[in-house]
Amino acid sequence: MIEYEKQTIDAVKKVLPAVVSIVISKHMPKIKHMPMMPFFGPFMPFGMPGMPDGGNGDGEDQFIPHPHRKVHDGEGEKVKVGGGSGFIVHPDGLVLTNKHVVFDPDAEYTVITEDEKEYYGRVISRDPINDVAVLKIDAKNLPTVQLGNSSKIELGQTVVAIGNALGLFTNTVSKGIISGLGRKISASLGQGAEMEHLRNVIQTDVAINQGNSGGPLINLDGEVVGINTAIIFGAQNIGFSLPINWAKSDLEDIIKHGRIIKPFIGLRYVMLNKALKEKYELPVDYGALVIKDHIPGSVAVVRHSPADKAGVRENDIVLEINGEKLTEKRELADLIQTANVGDEIEMTVMRKDKTTKVRAVLEERR
Repeated sequence: MIEYEKQTIDAVKKVLPAVVSIVISKHMPKIKHMPMMPFFGPFMPFGMPGMPDGGNGDGEDQFIPHPHRKVHDGEGEKVKVGGGSGFIVHPDGLVLTNKHVVFDPDAEYTVITEDEKEYYGRVISRDPINDVAVLKIDAKNLPTVQLGNSSKIELGQTVVAIGNALGLFTNTVSKGIISGLGRKISASLGQGAEMEHLRNVIQTDVAINQGNSGGPLINLDGEVVGINTAIIFGAQNIGFSLPINWAKSDLEDIIKHGRIIKPFIGLRYVMLNKALKEKYELPVDYGALVIKDHIPGSVAVVRHSPADKAGVRENDIVLEINGEKLTEKRELADLIQTANVGDEIEMTVMRKDKTTKVRAVLEERR
């Protein structure tokens, strides 16, 4: 056997025992009129067709009915409406997956391990910013994956994806390379739900399909470097994974605090560049222009948020945070995510032709 092939096989064998399938179920009265393709836009999370929408995306724990509870409403038993993937990151039953896989608070989630045992999956936290969620199953001494360092991956590096392809073929393995780094994409969390904007994601040419959501992307050392999360609908050999380093901080929060904690500033914005400066005759070609989005009821500055308390207003331009210039490659959200709840930051803000510095204390995103 060629050494390169053996390395791939060994890496898969190392990770496979900790990869799980996630079955999404709902009771028939709630899903009988559900359209078969709830996601829209050019990017699609890897959830199965028919995956339910719902939830508020606020990162708070939601009540999920116990799987043994039956609802007697004359419409029959619960039925499978979707599927995804995940992987065990703690021997006491912590499972990492995508938020959009377990986004619906009215659904029930069954986790099936590699040895075909089934467990009720309780969503203990959803990341309010990134497409990451953590489930808990009632089991001990489970096999776990080894988490790698996604900041060290390189273009052209060989990677392997493992997951529940199409919700039908468990433990599907496919191999490819890292095609791009630092990509920006947007994807819907579900029918009628908000769009989630993901930055600095990993692009691969690995053959992945719906149902692979939440599965691991591994290197040839058998370390997880990413979480498979989205594809471009209708395209071939273009997939996206979240860097595993994002999830590491989430797991630390779960173990220490019982929930995922993210800092919050309370701004909606558009990053400026030369084209926008010329088109709208703006004074600068960098910074974050504070402006509401297209969603009805949207606001540019969230009321009572740290930004609101600091005096930031719609149409202001945030030029710097703690002296660091904001650009398309170094967005406002990137800098906020590197800070901690309770940190005081200094923002350089331009309003019309005047520039001033204001301070804000970051709060926990709810």
